[in-house]
Amino acid sequence: MSATRVFVARLAGRSVFDPAGDRLGKVRDVLVVYRHDHSPRVVGLIVEIPGRRRVFVSIGRVTSISSGQIITTGLINVRRFEQRGGEVRVIAELFGRTMVFGDGSGEGTVEDVSMVEVGPGEWEIAQLFLRRPRSGPSPFGKGATVIVDWDEVREKTGQGEAQSAEQLIATYSDMKPADLASTLLDLPQQRMLEVAEELPDDRLADVLEEMPESEQVGILAGLDDDRAADVLDQMQPDDAADLIAQLPDERGQHLLGLMQPEEADDVRMLLRYEPDTAGGLMTTEPIIVSADATVAEGLALIRRHELAPALGAAICVTLPPYEPPTGRFLGMVHFQRMLRYPPHERLGTLLDQGLDPVTATTSAAEVARILASYNLVSVPVVDDAHRLVGVVTIDDVLDYLLPDDWRSTDSDDDPRGSSTRPKPRLQAALSPAPAQARADRPPRGRRTTDGT
Repeated sequence: MSATRVFVARLAGRSVFDPAGDRLGKVRDVLVVYRHDHSPRVVGLIVEIPGRRRVFVSIGRVTSISSGQIITTGLINVRRFEQRGGEVRVIAELFGRTMVFGDGSGEGTVEDVSMVEVGPGEWEIAQLFLRRPRSGPSPFGKGATVIVDWDEVREKTGQGEAQSAEQLIATYSDMKPADLASTLLDLPQQRMLEVAEELPDDRLADVLEEMPESEQVGILAGLDDDRAADVLDQMQPDDAADLIAQLPDERGQHLLGLMQPEEADDVRMLLRYEPDTAGGLMTTEPIIVSADATVAEGLALIRRHELAPALGAAICVTLPPYEPPTGRFLGMVHFQRMLRYPPHERLGTLLDQGLDPVTATTSAAEVARILASYNLVSVPVVDDAHRLVGVVTIDDVLDYLLPDDWRSTDSDDDPRGSSTRPKPRLQAALSPAPAQARADRPPRGRRTTDGT
């Protein structure tokens, strides 16, 4: 094994392979234990394997470490990682800590840590990459950086002093929201709240949408009302409505009053519907155009970076106005169908005549059957006046059907499978339809997602 020093920040997200070259997972953190007379000893890696499960890989089972990849013996215990007393996660808990220089020259913040092999299968922390406080008047300036040995500094342990989360956020900046949410859930509660406080509003909104409702409520409770309202503004209206529904009525109404009026109106409309109906599942931000809009205009709207893939699969065509509740709903045009026509073709001539919308009171189980029967990823929702009020996408239905703890449940944890047994609403959605309904339903597989 190479004795080259390895910086921990460069290991984050790197792939872990077995001796045959098969990918086992990716590194999420490095675990160390402190020692009295020596620098911390590396005990292992925290590796995320398929299923977003984090497991512990002993450093003794690692045969090669570099900044590009890690190779192990291939023997991994897939039991979910649980941190023990005395263990410290370098990225999650050491990055951002303040260290005091032993020579009395001040202090610095940990931005990275290097580890080095001191024997076969034995690694320890070698040096710290620290940044001193900025000395100039410029608010955009940064302090000088310095690399020091572990024994040249000591940790600052001032009472009530919060640990900086900026470096942790920088390390995880390339993570997808779902992966970052999973990472935050593995942090100690106080550390998770510190990181949430430092995240930008839009990034925190994306992360909250990927968390269980109980954790969403806990994080929102740690934010002041103005910040909480700003984050809710950045969330999808249906996710914001689900979150506000979990709050005490008084705070929920207060936050709605602080939100942007347009966003708050969408959330209030969604809160009027029962959670097990199409109205309770839908999002109020589909792509809506007039019948005179062209294929070129429709494709330009779909190309928007911030648009969710499920919402980009089809465009809704209505009469004015074009904000929910719209004018009369005319139909949907599927993305694939637009690709088959010239840019100047009017979308009003490409409507899917075989797709009927559902009403806001349609049950979630029926919406699930429609999506499955017609191989769709979204279905339009209309009110009694046939005005478009939103669309239900496949991810909305999956979030509803899956068990409440699906983000953290491992099927292998319970050999009897009780932890992943479908909840009643999933059983209802999967139960056979009445005989007459089956007779009236078109055969499956005869229709594609573009309506042809």
